[in-house]
Amino acid sequence: MTSTETTPTSGGSTADRRRWLALAIIMTAAFMDLVDVTIVNVAIPSIQRDAGASFSQIQWITAGYALAFAAGLITGGRLGDIHGRKRLFLIGIGGFTLASALCGFAVNPEMLVASRILQGGMAALMVPQVLAIVHATFPAHERGKVFGLFGAIVGLGAVSGPLLGALLTQWNLFGLEWRPIFLINLPVGIAGLILGRRFITESKAPRALRLDLVGVALVTLGLLMLLYPLTRGHELGWPLWGYVSMGGALGVFGALVAYERRKSARDGSPLIELSLFRVKSFAAGIAVQTVFGIGLGIFFLVWTLYMQIGLGWSPLRAGLTGVPFSVSVSVAAGMSVQKLVPRFGRKVLQAGALVLASGLLIYLWEAERYGLGISSWQMMLPLVVMGAGMGLIFAPLTDAILSEVPHEHAGSASGLINTVQQMGNALGLGLVSVVFFGVIDERVAPARVGAEFVDAFQHSVGWVAAVMGVIFLLMFALPKRPAQHVEGSSAAEGPAVKEPELVG
Repeated sequence: MTSTETTPTSGGSTADRRRWLALAIIMTAAFMDLVDVTIVNVAIPSIQRDAGASFSQIQWITAGYALAFAAGLITGGRLGDIHGRKRLFLIGIGGFTLASALCGFAVNPEMLVASRILQGGMAALMVPQVLAIVHATFPAHERGKVFGLFGAIVGLGAVSGPLLGALLTQWNLFGLEWRPIFLINLPVGIAGLILGRRFITESKAPRALRLDLVGVALVTLGLLMLLYPLTRGHELGWPLWGYVSMGGALGVFGALVAYERRKSARDGSPLIELSLFRVKSFAAGIAVQTVFGIGLGIFFLVWTLYMQIGLGWSPLRAGLTGVPFSVSVSVAAGMSVQKLVPRFGRKVLQAGALVLASGLLIYLWEAERYGLGISSWQMMLPLVVMGAGMGLIFAPLTDAILSEVPHEHAGSASGLINTVQQMGNALGLGLVSVVFFGVIDERVAPARVGAEFVDAFQHSVGWVAAVMGVIFLLMFALPKRPAQHVEGSSAAEGPAVKEPELVG
């Protein structure tokens, strides 16, 4: 476990004011990252029309961010431990702001995809420092209040991101179409960079783990070999090289496991602590997290395409339609952690999977019954049910996964949880070409495009409901009564308070 140096400065009004200002700065950066993840999906159809992006490029605009974020998350935390959390935070927020400008001024879809990958990489440097700086700045008795604020920021980002994206796209400011969804980060990022230099106190870990760049390279290569053929396969007619690449990805992941074993024996600083997978609840929990990410990655992209291209709704109507879902997630998450899990344990998470699957099946039935004539209010019931199910799962899942992990590996475990959730999300976005675009007849008459998208949405929702059934079964391996998350995990390795990727 990475040791975190704590330097709380509770004495003196000036020092006290500085640390609360530092908290506001890093929380704003965390909010910016959350909103950026959620803001993009609602603008995807506008990007596709205005930039002339292919459907595979649309997938990479979202999946590229998730992949770069996942690949760099643990390394970003370790770089902060080694070279200073403030320094890495400033590099991350500066790079994130620059990448946002490149996204906003992208001249073609290829530049937008490349800029989104850069943005995800910079987020991987910035985000792990947030809770690490909290640990280094605030004493233990104040962190509960701080984490409460963090939870509020997460909820606010989940609700406001889609609405902000819808408004900025709908308003078409200065004729810029979708571009303001990225350009809005510029003033926020520049302010964070200037104020962060002044008010954030530098901290490092006295015994930081070493970097594992070979491990990062192998993970990234394996995922690319899997994702690229998935996203391009349908478009290219599923060529032989795609199957060879996906098969070769298994060999790369095998090489990763062998290398991580040697790395662990050599210096104790592997990217992936393989001994964690001997803990049954952790291994099952990681499987749940990955599969859950796949399901979310599929649903939220196809949902946006269904509403805006299939049904022909405006970005604002699509964004407003999703508000009941976000509110339901927040309410259910609070009840889950505070009241239900302490009393019923694992059954709450399993109930969440079944409730979420039920909401998806209701949505499937409504999409079939009402077709192109479905209204926003008719979607409210399935969305509220789905949000309740998701809230019951994601809030207590991290603690359930970590509850039987040895104390000395809690930091590595929490970092890995966040990483695999992002990887699952990227895989889900890649699978959209199979479960959604693979159903659409590209030669269909324009008058039938809406109906084709409705059919493809139903097909995708059926797959996601099946994924929830798999998650329900995997959850039997979680502890019946998850213990409270072990104290002392390194925030630099990955936040114990998981940031949910609700929409993309």
